[in-house]
Amino acid sequence: MLLFRSEEDVERWCERHGRAPGAVLGAARLWELARRWYGDRLDPGWQPRSVEASQAIFTSLGLTGEFWRLAG
Repeated sequence: MLLFRSEEDVERWCERHGRAPGAVLGAARLWELARRWYGDRLDPGWQPRSVEASQAIFTSLGLTGEFWRLAG
């Protein structure tokens, strides 16, 4: 994961390094993803979630497409 100030900075970095941009998230959406993904990890009864439940987190945040598709 790389952090940038703007999408323009992402584009410049990709051009400079000859790479295609991957998924780009704003700070608010990244925070919400982290909160949902890791928010219950310290609960005493924590159990790993299913692939379907993990995929549902992505979908609920509008994170769709091949990059966000989990293998099942």
